[in-house]
Amino acid sequence: MTIKPLADRVVIKMVEAEETTKSGIILAGAAKEKPQVAEVVAVGPGGVVDGKEVKMYLKVGDKVLMSKYSGTEVKIDGNEYTILRQDDILAIVE
Repeated sequence: MTIKPLADRVVIKMVEAEETTKSGIILAGAAKEKPQVAEVVAVGPGGVVDGKEVKMYLKVGDKVLMSKYSGTEVKIDGNEYTILRQDDILAIVE
């Protein structure tokens, strides 16, 4: 099954959270922060949203930094994805 987002929405897959700190301490499950870096899986076509022209500047494969608790989490075929508006993406990570 594939996901095709509508309008200015983007489908992302979260990058795994770090298991250890830089100093080598192994983190327990509850101590890990929700990751904010994700990979773009699908991008909507853009167009007119709320009366304004929206140009999509993201592309599939981009690594992005997103707002911490934005979007809607969905599970499809055993994989977890987040669908959010392009406005909720803070930056592209290079």
